[in-house]
Amino acid sequence: MTEKTHYPDYDLLSQKEEWDAHTREIVLKRLGPFPRLKYLDDYEEAMIRAISQHLVYDDREEIIGWLVYHLDQQLRNEYGESQRKPETPPMPILIRQGLKAIDQVAQSLYSQEFLSIGVKEQFEILASIQLAKAYPIPEWSTVPQKDLFNKLLDIIISGYYSHPIIWQEIGHGGPAYPRGYYRIEMAFLDPWEPKRARSGEGKKDGEP
Repeated sequence: MTEKTHYPDYDLLSQKEEWDAHTREIVLKRLGPFPRLKYLDDYEEAMIRAISQHLVYDDREEIIGWLVYHLDQQLRNEYGESQRKPETPPMPILIRQGLKAIDQVAQSLYSQEFLSIGVKEQFEILASIQLAKAYPIPEWSTVPQKDLFNKLLDIIISGYYSHPIIWQEIGHGGPAYPRGYYRIEMAFLDPWEPKRARSGEGKKDGEP
């Protein structure tokens, strides 16, 4: 993925000393390196990497590595899921069984594992699951397709927009505590917040 940003001169991490120590530790850990995964096995990890790239349209290793670790953390936490339909399995079971079902769809359609088929075919399988119209296999009787897709999307997107590199690219000013934001009126920025580049700035050579 070619980096695109309207804030080419913005360095979010230059502000890290303004964050409290606990917040700074949490944010900087998202840059890696990451500990060994505790829930996902090697094949599941590879599938989540591929699925994440499709869902966020980003293949940068420093981002994808965080998304996999973030999802693994969610799968092994003990805090529950807020709300879940009675017919939907708990999140760890939903995703583990869902990954197996995705792989089985690929096997049924292409006689290959999900990771062995082309990018276009992978994307089409995920799109069909989003609509609950994936190739019919017995596994879908216990794995609700839309719930699977939405759960993966929710965790992966929330992880994506919690990464400091993405904060920097979208011009997010970073954690508010303890410094706080005081210019809250529309179109007003605090002194440390990035200012959007004028049209044409912040793009790589050859980009439109």
